[in-house]
Amino acid sequence: MASLTLASARAEPAPSRARRTRALAAGGAVFVVLLLAAALAAPLIAPADPIRQSLRGRLSAPTLSGADGKAHLLGTDHLGRDVLSRIIYGARVSMTVGVVAECIVLAIGVPLGALAGYYGGRLDMILMRFVDVMYAFPRLLFVIMIMSMLGRGLLNIFIAIGLTGWVRVARLTRAQMLSLKEREFCEAARAAGAGNLAIIVRHLLPNALTPIIISLTFGIPEAILRKRR
Repeated sequence: MASLTLASARAEPAPSRARRTRALAAGGAVFVVLLLAAALAAPLIAPADPIRQSLRGRLSAPTLSGADGKAHLLGTDHLGRDVLSRIIYGARVSMTVGVVAECIVLAIGVPLGALAGYYGGRLDMILMRFVDVMYAFPRLLFVIMIMSMLGRGLLNIFIAIGLTGWVRVARLTRAQMLSLKEREFCEAARAAGAGNLAIIVRHLLPNALTPIIISLTFGIPEAILRKRR
């Protein structure tokens, strides 16, 4: 049975695999957009006040009419607060941490990786040795150290996670630049008189976006989990 499954997977045409991959990516993107929309529209769609307590309706099961006369689709917690409303409002903080932290990661990692991969030579050696040092340092310990210096607060969480998470994006972007800068379209742009910055921004980075976006999708939940720690 396993051999038949492997044979059928090998026999699957490349266009079919590409369509399936795009469909899965589109489904994931739709889910993330819906989650972001729910977080932004929390005051409009939350069925109850997330911090309002009702001691008469503590630990109630999911119901359309609780002790307080309101619907609790996911029940209530030990203080009688609506669980669904708390999940919706909690998504605002979690998604903010994940998205903002990854924006900081992209703002640092993509330019450094693009410069190192495109120019190479001494610049590549210096930047990559710095990246190796950062990569060898335990990230969680680095986050704790930065938070101890900056103090508590959401903004400091963004900074701490962003300053420690850009390493993987820098290495990924550098690898993409190394493989793309020798392609024919890059040589054609250089022959047409395009400058180095124009080649990087207009030709190389758009073709390197797919693995960067995939890394970003993995980085958002990772940032959320580190925030919870």
